[in-house]
Amino acid sequence: MDHKKPDRVPVMCQLALGHYFLNCHQRPSEIWFNSETFAKALVELQQKYNFDGILVNIPGRPPDWKNNLKSYKRIDNNEHLHWKSGLETVFPQDENPQTYQPGQMPLERANYSTVDIDDPATYRLPGYVWNTWHVPELSRFIGIDPQADLSDPTAYPAWFTSTLQKVQQLAPDVSIHAEIFSPFTHLMELFGYEQALLALLDAPSKCHQVLAVFTRIALALLKIYAGCQPDAVLVSSAFAGAGFISRQMYEEFVAPYEDQVFRAIRGFGLKSYVHTCGAIGDRLDLMSATCVDGIDTLDPPPLGTVHLEDAKSKYGRRFFFKGNLDAVNEMLNADDETFEQAVKERIRIGKPDSGYILSSACSVAPHVKPERLKRLAVLAAQLGKYR
Repeated sequence: MDHKKPDRVPVMCQLALGHYFLNCHQRPSEIWFNSETFAKALVELQQKYNFDGILVNIPGRPPDWKNNLKSYKRIDNNEHLHWKSGLETVFPQDENPQTYQPGQMPLERANYSTVDIDDPATYRLPGYVWNTWHVPELSRFIGIDPQADLSDPTAYPAWFTSTLQKVQQLAPDVSIHAEIFSPFTHLMELFGYEQALLALLDAPSKCHQVLAVFTRIALALLKIYAGCQPDAVLVSSAFAGAGFISRQMYEEFVAPYEDQVFRAIRGFGLKSYVHTCGAIGDRLDLMSATCVDGIDTLDPPPLGTVHLEDAKSKYGRRFFFKGNLDAVNEMLNADDETFEQAVKERIRIGKPDSGYILSSACSVAPHVKPERLKRLAVLAAQLGKYR
């Protein structure tokens, strides 16, 4: 991350939750809802694949979460958790869980035309807890004042960092990274993707007001995580690529707010990097104008628009890069020869002058074979040595 030459090109992939569900022995619901179980799963697969880092991408959970359950059932190999509130959470074997209202109706989203950013009751809905993660059931039982100022770090419980701290305890010699959402990601999730995109066109002033509030919340979460001294902080900004918004919208609604977060991360003496899916080749220069230290994903064609060789030549000293392996066409669906050649090519391009972390562009799909992931570290050891 400092462009200092390590012993070899490092390897670190973010794994989809479904990959943990399929390849760890714990039940998916325990991985999702139990801080210690998830921490153990993170470390288990890091050790299995010989990764050099772990991204802790889910905040901690309350230790008494099971007290909120009404019943538990398995139907067609899927877990169904019924809560005392009437909500239901369904866990497929290989995919993120989904929580529904009674009758498996979707959770409520905020309406951008009626949101009053000064009145939390208009946007703190069961479908989006604390604007941080999707565990809607917990909001009914954790005893948090619905009017609490979420830009105040003291508004959050001590267990918020429990997963991060447990991973640090279990893997003290591994680079451990925390994750927070970009203010723009909060906007997209709060209103729903369709309504959020309409809001950018129909109510830009309100969007700016909402983004300013979410920026303050993101800074509060950052302060909480910074107290645990992670090695880096990832800002998850999945929806800021050209598949969702134009370059002009990125410049107006994304970069200014994310830059406040990047500057704060730097102020804590930590490294920052940003995760944006899909086509970002047309906005690397805008990213370079912010204070972010690195860029994650870098999806290549056809999923994205970034050729690693071009990005490295133009911005290789400005950023550290992580990713660029096509998670679908070069990892999930590729034959062994195509996969191996793709990995070797990324090592060849990324290795010179350091600043490259070998990784899938986006999350490793649930059904990628573990043997294939083990090969990443083997090839990095064979071809990525600096001395």
